[in-house]
Amino acid sequence: MQAAGQFHLPKEHGRAPGLSVSMARTMAALALLGGAFVMLYPDAAAAAAPGAEMKFVLDSFAFLVWGVLVMWMCAGFTMLEAGSVRTKNASVICLKNIGLYAIAGLTFYFIGYNLMYVGVEDGGWIGTFSFLYGTTAEEIALLTAADAAPEQVEAVVSNGYATMSDWFFQMVFVATTASIVSGALAERVKLVSFFLFIAILTALIYPVVGAWTWGGGWLDAMGFQDFAGSTIVHSTGGWAALAGALIVGPRRNKFRANGSAKATPPSNVPAVTLGVFILWMGWFGFNGGSQLALGGAADVVALANILANTNLAAAGGVLAALALARPLFGRTDLLAGLNGAIGGLVAITAGPDLVEHYWAVVIGLIGGSVTTAGLKVLEALKIDDVVGAIPAHLFAGVWGTMAVCIAAGGDVLVQLTGVLAVGAFVFATSLLVWLGIKYTIGARVSHTVEELGQDAAELGIEAYPEFVLMPEVDDD
Repeated sequence: MQAAGQFHLPKEHGRAPGLSVSMARTMAALALLGGAFVMLYPDAAAAAAPGAEMKFVLDSFAFLVWGVLVMWMCAGFTMLEAGSVRTKNASVICLKNIGLYAIAGLTFYFIGYNLMYVGVEDGGWIGTFSFLYGTTAEEIALLTAADAAPEQVEAVVSNGYATMSDWFFQMVFVATTASIVSGALAERVKLVSFFLFIAILTALIYPVVGAWTWGGGWLDAMGFQDFAGSTIVHSTGGWAALAGALIVGPRRNKFRANGSAKATPPSNVPAVTLGVFILWMGWFGFNGGSQLALGGAADVVALANILANTNLAAAGGVLAALALARPLFGRTDLLAGLNGAIGGLVAITAGPDLVEHYWAVVIGLIGGSVTTAGLKVLEALKIDDVVGAIPAHLFAGVWGTMAVCIAAGGDVLVQLTGVLAVGAFVFATSLLVWLGIKYTIGARVSHTVEELGQDAAELGIEAYPEFVLMPEVDDD
């Protein structure tokens, strides 16, 4: 060990590799001066520490970049859903997805973030009902200062990241939850009713779940583990979608008189495939960004593991779904394979920071299998889910949350408590909201609108105007 402030050249060569003797002596002198400055003025040195400020910059920038990737998942959901529905409802899907993203951003700014993070007591249930969230006074002072003093920089840097970079990253997760509901209820839910539910989901329901967990509430105090949101994001969206599907009901003529399901093939298979690839790419921001830091070697190694595991699980989900589709559906099913990718991604989201990467493959394989089998379960129960969102996000989300116990040291009882508590709360509150909507403004479009298509009836614009609209034939 050498004393603070001392500088020694490498003994082997007598000078620093690649440097002249004069340059090495200059560096030695600077180091001695720096060491003396640290000893004489430790507070000032800490305030101006380039390492701390650089970590602040990298962590904040990481939040923003990862957040943009997660935001791009909304484009993936749009493509997946617009390609899955019939052509007469594709424009409404596009409007629903950009609308829900806008609603999520506003509600999480006005009230959602405060409910989820601000004022949540250790082991508590909810944050504050205060309105608006924004840049701190210290950050404003730094922005408005003509010549920022070291103490002003330190006051901002000590927070660890720019305030609104964290808000933005957390907000795009809320929008992802809302997107799950959109696809499940496509082709028969009223546009205004859907937007109203999304406002309540993003302003109140999701933030309460977040306060229990990521906000430091009672589930977090118990040791509940959900790294990037298999339960907090995906199961929440899945439970909300299930409640809506039960209240709104299936599409007209989806189930025959004998109870069997009528095939409703997607209108644009390439669009669905592109949507899944966009989601797969966005998931790297979803899981990778949840490392919440990019300021050191350990963070980068963890990030590399997370991205690799995310990719492995998705690949496992695809192959498992394709293998299971033949005995279940009698054919190699492309759509099952696409949903299997999402099931694998959802499943690994609770614990992508695995060091033993083969576990990511196992988790993805089971996630894809659960998703594929779940499609048949919903059909048997006569629950109409247009894009398979409930199996992919709810069923695979529950599996992924419990899989943390196998590969990442989670406690079975704690994980099960979290799954059941979140499920009971989200499903019950969503059911009440959907019932309230149904008996006030109505949750479902009329038979005429459903037959004509929401594009023409609600928007007056068709996604594919050159196509001839063929009337549906009732199943007698």
